[in-house]
Amino acid sequence: MDYALLLLCLFSFLAGLIDSIVGGGGLVSIPAFFVLYPHLSPANIISTNRLASAVGTLVAAYNYSKSVRIPLKPVLYSGIAAGLFSYMGASVQSLIPASLYKPFILVLVAAIAFYVYRKKEFGLTDDFKVGFSQLPWLMGCIGAVLGFYNGLVGPGTGSLLVFAFVRIIGYGFLNASALGKVVNVIADGSSLVFFLYHRKVLFYLALPMMVCNVAGAYLGSRMALLHGNAFIRKVFIAVVAGIILRFAWDVFRF
Repeated sequence: MDYALLLLCLFSFLAGLIDSIVGGGGLVSIPAFFVLYPHLSPANIISTNRLASAVGTLVAAYNYSKSVRIPLKPVLYSGIAAGLFSYMGASVQSLIPASLYKPFILVLVAAIAFYVYRKKEFGLTDDFKVGFSQLPWLMGCIGAVLGFYNGLVGPGTGSLLVFAFVRIIGYGFLNASALGKVVNVIADGSSLVFFLYHRKVLFYLALPMMVCNVAGAYLGSRMALLHGNAFIRKVFIAVVAGIILRFAWDVFRF
């Protein structure tokens, strides 16, 4: 029996559960992947995990769409921009050393965590900050920036999308999570085109991971819809704290 694969599937389930609520599932599955399969290249690990998580995110997006109204035009603007820039990010991933961008991301995410923690009412209700005519273009800008990050780095993209939709647009956490799933699916699909073309995905690992990730995503999205904004806010803070610890470990370890 392949105990490494069983453990990897367990972590994939947990990643799907967390990712479907507020994003950041890659913080669970990718470190576990590196520990359990240290002989694999980073490209193999990231691309294999990406295939499994993309399907789980698609299931979560479908669950949200049945209960949350998703504005088609703004999401398409954001999703198309995210898809294009995610492919670009994936294509330049190997050209930029992690030492250049990880400290910046650490500071950025720490600031986000502090902001959300201090503002107790943040994201608990919809409070739109932009006019209807501005919405598609701002959504497109968010998709472009975070789509590029998704292709370049990956972990934490969903959480950053949720924060951007709440802080910049004014959505509540529940609606922001629903929109973030749709945009994330498009971005993941775009970067997967690059990874599949270059034959980086290991299907013998991706397929069982996918089944477990989908199960976690289904359960997590149902929990989010049941408990609403306050619950998602708490999970968001916990996941962002995990992102901070992850990048702090990468930046400061000797």
